[in-house]
Amino acid sequence: MAIVGRPNVGKSTLFNRITGTRKAVVHDMPGMTRDRNYLRAEWEGREFILIDTGGYEIDTKEEIYRQMREQTLLAVEEADVLIFLGNLDEPNNLVDDEVLQKLRKSGKPLLIAVNKCDTRARRDEAVAEFSRFGTNNIIGVSALHGNGTGELLDAIIERLPDEREDAEDESGIRISVVGRPNVGKSTLVNRILGFERTIANPLPGTTRDAIDTTFERNGQTYTIIDTAGIRRRGKIKVGPEKLSALASRISLEKCDIALLLVDAVDGLTDQDAHVAGFAVDAGCACIIVVNKWDAYVDKNHKSADEFAQEIKDQWGFLKDSPVIFISALTGQRVEKIFDMIAKLYEEYTREIDTPTLNNWLQKTTGKLSPPVRSGKQLKIKYATQTGQRPPTFSFFVNDPSLVHFSYERYLLNQLREEFGFTGVPLKLRFRMKAEFSQRKGKPYQK
Repeated sequence: MAIVGRPNVGKSTLFNRITGTRKAVVHDMPGMTRDRNYLRAEWEGREFILIDTGGYEIDTKEEIYRQMREQTLLAVEEADVLIFLGNLDEPNNLVDDEVLQKLRKSGKPLLIAVNKCDTRARRDEAVAEFSRFGTNNIIGVSALHGNGTGELLDAIIERLPDEREDAEDESGIRISVVGRPNVGKSTLVNRILGFERTIANPLPGTTRDAIDTTFERNGQTYTIIDTAGIRRRGKIKVGPEKLSALASRISLEKCDIALLLVDAVDGLTDQDAHVAGFAVDAGCACIIVVNKWDAYVDKNHKSADEFAQEIKDQWGFLKDSPVIFISALTGQRVEKIFDMIAKLYEEYTREIDTPTLNNWLQKTTGKLSPPVRSGKQLKIKYATQTGQRPPTFSFFVNDPSLVHFSYERYLLNQLREEFGFTGVPLKLRFRMKAEFSQRKGKPYQK
């Protein structure tokens, strides 16, 4: 889902309001958002990815605005639902008409939100002023104060496609091949597919776009995504390289399992850790694939076990992820990747029924009572699994602010000890019991 509009209409403020963060920089000066920001958000138990775009300028000779427009078009292409944001204080801006024409050509569900509607009267005025666009999907909002955002979110949820579980029959298990430039991503994809689907070249940066290919193997459908190499933010050049890196990050948000490639000859680098962090943030399961192992063993004496231990020591956040040593060029052990994918996907899609989960919760809280903060004790009323891919658990409590990170980590570790979930990320959410019925206009995210 993407928020699109001309500069300085409040897109970043609305993005921050919906996601419950301050990730997007907000300023009165047009053009503050140059890159796309994207975060997971939630409304009424439904998760989605929200993209904040830079201001869309139709005709401009300034390079920075041209690049912002390119990024906006990429966001429009990736999004399932589009939110056009206008400003009630400027209802007859001709740029709005041109932007809307571009969005309508996409053929995707489109909502028109009008900012600066702090009262019911101004919201009614927004519907009247913007009705010239020939649609009834006009919602007045105040991105700053939250007015109307609940109605907007309800409309968005109605237009989102079915959950990914419904799309699984078409795309199967979605695998994203990620890593820094020139570690062998395209070579691995070509080896898996058995033909040259992507260009493999020793020159870094050959792959510019995230390329999807769906195929079947042993009765299972897969979609594999070859991505551009992700470099450190300060090393990414503006233009095509920046767009490629952003496309790679979006592919992580949409995949189930990331094959995180590292170069055995080069060893672990800061860039590798940087890419791994993106994969973890995206919530996908990870398999660490050490490529060019045949070239490494010819020159080194370190065993695979020693190399794997080095990875776990340096990347504690992926200590449970499986590690495999391959040669994409020769095909050595590439087939075994699919055995790991099968095991990991089974864990990634596991469901725990509510009675079993609450029996575990009673035992777990009995072993270590919830903490007391500022004279008040955290009370967990019950828990339920509210999502898969990754497994997501909601704990209904008396006060979410009483949840200390150490107790959250304790619950996480106990969940893994009891139910497994080896090698996959878990999400824990803490909510007041009444939130589902009283959250209108105030998105909440722990």
